[in-house]
Amino acid sequence: MTDRPDLQRLAIDTIRTLSIDAVQQANSGHPGAPMGAAPMAFTLWTQYLRHAPTTPRWPDRDRFLLSAGHASALLYSLLHLTGYDVSLDDLRSFRQWGSRTPGHPEYGLTPGVEATTGPLGQGLSNGVGMAIAEARLAAEFNRPGHEIVDHWTYVLASDGDLQEGVTAEAASLAGHLQLRKLVVLYDDNGIQLDGPTSLAWSEDVLQRFDAYGWQTARVEDGNDVVAIAAAIDAARADLRPSLIAVRTHIGFGSPNKQDSQKSHGSPLGPDEVRLTKVAYGWDPDQQFSVPGAALELFRAAVPAGEALVRDWTAALAAYGEEYPEEAAELRRRLAGDLRPGWRQALKHYDTGTEVATRNASQDAINALANEVPELFGGAADLSESNLTDIKGGGDFRAGERGRNLRFGVREHAMGAAANGIALHGGFLPYCATFMTFSDYMRGAVRLAALSGLHVIYVWTHDSVGLGEDGPTHQPVEHYAALRAIPNLWFVRPGDANEASAAWGLAVERADGPVALALTRQKLPTLPGTDRLAAEGVARGGYVLRPASNEAAGGAPALILVATGSELQLAAGAADALEAEGVPTRVVSLPCWEAFERQDRAYRESVLPPAVRRRVTIEAGVTLGWDRYAGDEGAIIGLDHFGASAPAGTILEHFGLTVGHVADVARAVVRDGLRGRIRTPDAGHQPAGLGLGHQHGAG
Repeated sequence: MTDRPDLQRLAIDTIRTLSIDAVQQANSGHPGAPMGAAPMAFTLWTQYLRHAPTTPRWPDRDRFLLSAGHASALLYSLLHLTGYDVSLDDLRSFRQWGSRTPGHPEYGLTPGVEATTGPLGQGLSNGVGMAIAEARLAAEFNRPGHEIVDHWTYVLASDGDLQEGVTAEAASLAGHLQLRKLVVLYDDNGIQLDGPTSLAWSEDVLQRFDAYGWQTARVEDGNDVVAIAAAIDAARADLRPSLIAVRTHIGFGSPNKQDSQKSHGSPLGPDEVRLTKVAYGWDPDQQFSVPGAALELFRAAVPAGEALVRDWTAALAAYGEEYPEEAAELRRRLAGDLRPGWRQALKHYDTGTEVATRNASQDAINALANEVPELFGGAADLSESNLTDIKGGGDFRAGERGRNLRFGVREHAMGAAANGIALHGGFLPYCATFMTFSDYMRGAVRLAALSGLHVIYVWTHDSVGLGEDGPTHQPVEHYAALRAIPNLWFVRPGDANEASAAWGLAVERADGPVALALTRQKLPTLPGTDRLAAEGVARGGYVLRPASNEAAGGAPALILVATGSELQLAAGAADALEAEGVPTRVVSLPCWEAFERQDRAYRESVLPPAVRRRVTIEAGVTLGWDRYAGDEGAIIGLDHFGASAPAGTILEHFGLTVGHVADVARAVVRDGLRGRIRTPDAGHQPAGLGLGHQHGAG
């Protein structure tokens, strides 16, 4: 960074005016935060941030996260100025169709954008995950004299970010883990969309972060780049994560909108843009202007970054000479490749063996631990229930950087941190809780799906079959709600072999997250899954058992379709129907999303359109099952909450039994139903809903 104040001011105002012009051109956006935060961003990007604009995915780069994603014009201006593949034309097309400069930063779309941000709090929480990943990777691969993993995570956060609960969870975890290479610059401008932050906020933020175990500091003048640099120096010298509150002025320089919410989420307007540029000493008639001296200062990042990459590449080569196996493993991990033959570690189970799918998941995690060493994660204080520990893997904590993460009861931060670990690279993160508590982490799950992140969710206690814990812990609407998230693959395995295969699918899928829905109760291992599950689950659905007449070229009279723990009901009902002379096919459909990716020929081979009489069975809401039930079929599900009782009692009252499934199937075959029937009221409606109690088959 130059020590010439005039050049510093020119460079800072270049960031400001580019941001103002981009927002005004779009007639949409948030100009105020970029105008106020430009000095701290300038200081960080020109003096501290180790990055390589021409090699934006260089593994040992520092990470910069704009948690205040609404200030995206600031980030795009910095990317353009420092030499990333972001042009002035990209800035001119801010927020337009097909643009690489969307309203909020999107990972994978714009070079240099490290994470999809905008939902407040997510970026800072991603930063915690990135700092975890850096610390774990360094502990795993660095050797004396070879600091091959050594980088920082910087976050720019807003008042709104720090008001969100997810950042409280994440910051508490970061302080506990002593993630010293995490520095958060807090844009403390005292304004949010509704007006002054004092309308909704009166806490001492720094004291709160002190209590979390962070180093904290305050810079009183957000335009004082010397003070900002001194605060960053102090943060980097500390052994704790750091929060630096920088007092800024939203809309700085705007004669009529500085320190006002009017500059937060709306363009300044043509007249105010002119007045602001005059206040900066700029030509008000120039748009997207980049003075040569400012560009030269920023573009010094290009040769500096190329030198960093060359030096690191040479250091990696030297590391490889002394530690060839470790270097090869690090390269593989950073490339995102899997070791050959990893699938062979997955266990197969004998027919009839009774295993809860959470236990089969535990077997898979520990079988994969050696073959997929990048597997890294943990649970939200439920490892003994989710069964997610890597045995002998050690804990990740202050003073120890093992493989088992203890997230505490912080589901939302857990999900966001897992996203950060995936974004960082070098790991395949997984995280776990009860399925009902997936609601607490939904914002992070959605962003993982939107960003195409390879994250695995282990969600156990997946149905009313968990029993006595009752409706607060029994998911019913969650299957449908999670299937509604685009690009999230939701997998509900029906026995131990399918659970093992589900882990195979989850490890192999690289373009998005996978959710595993697992039982607490034991399930019988069904005939045929030892042979069929691996390929069948990978394809999302398969014929578990053909009808008895199919070998001779006949067609089934009925198809039973099920997922998860209800697959055994389909198999049992099929036995009863076949004994009565009704040719019945059983289809397992554990992952709708993977099934829908198959070609039409395969899908129709599993669910022939000509067989219109079908019964679907799943212990959740019936929403969505119409697509598979056939137009003369029935849907067995639960369009109501669960109950507190032993599992067997609940399943009996709710009609989740072989006998009830067989009865519904007989009605479908006998009556040739015109239009589907549902049986959502089979069982108990909680009295608290004012509906009393209903018993029977529904």
